[in-house]
Amino acid sequence: MRLHHLALPLCLLGLPVAAQTPPAPAPATTAAPAAAPAPAAPQDANPVVARVNGEEIRLNDVREAAQDLPAEVRNAPPAMLYPLIVDQLVAQKAVVIAARAQGLDKDPEVRHRMQNAEDGELQQALLRRDVAAATTDEALRKRFEAEQKNATAEEEVHARHILVATEEEAKQVLAEVRKPGADFAAIAKARSTDPSGKTNGGDLGFFKKGDMVPEFAEAAFKLKPGEISPEPVHSAFGWHIIKLEERRTAQPATFEERKPALRQAAFEEAVNAAVEKYRAAAKVERFNMDGTPVRAASPLDTATPPPAAAPAGRR
Repeated sequence: MRLHHLALPLCLLGLPVAAQTPPAPAPATTAAPAAAPAPAAPQDANPVVARVNGEEIRLNDVREAAQDLPAEVRNAPPAMLYPLIVDQLVAQKAVVIAARAQGLDKDPEVRHRMQNAEDGELQQALLRRDVAAATTDEALRKRFEAEQKNATAEEEVHARHILVATEEEAKQVLAEVRKPGADFAAIAKARSTDPSGKTNGGDLGFFKKGDMVPEFAEAAFKLKPGEISPEPVHSAFGWHIIKLEERRTAQPATFEERKPALRQAAFEEAVNAAVEKYRAAAKVERFNMDGTPVRAASPLDTATPPPAAAPAGRR
């Protein structure tokens, strides 16, 4: 009975249902052809899946609840997941019905929290609507094109480094890497305290000047390919020996690479603009903590009386 009951909802959820073996064809007869079967009634796209004290739970409620589950749970077999969600919705509905029956929906504190939740949903719905136009692909592409018009070519360098704790140790390492035939990468693996030293010989890949702390970036960008920093470079991380591998002009970012940052910037701008628009259109009255109206600021608040005139004869 359980599996038969689940067949329709699972089908509507777009989930697989066990195949059924079609009945064997009836033997041919010479009887008159049967009348054409009546067309099947259209299936309800959002059928009732349960009732609790007469209050309905529909398939869309199941779909919505499923979206709130962790991904690993959503990937469970449909025949297992569907009844679990329905059972949960039934339990929730039963608790809500009981709470209403006991008059908790009229409790002032409960109503206050319900009002806060409703206000929050209304805020989000309005802001989502206002922000939608600013975050379409078309709008983001326009931002990208405007950004590219003002973009300037940036230089990148490819460098390695060796990081140690003290200046004395850094000077020892510098002397070591300057020896004829010294392998900078091998020395970095042996001496550097930075994870890049142990894993890939101190290779930092390509980076722009703004990607590194200023002391390190200034020293690295002064070098020519193949050069090693003439002196150890001190930063908040320790003492660095830097070797420049190569320089290049950075390739401009593609739209897809910039899209997440563009979307975030457009979202923040649109939200701030919408909030300011609605706040400016609202009539606002402010009150002190004791309930008295806040008095409007006046130039007299900071004014001081002129000094008293000196008595006659004392000038």
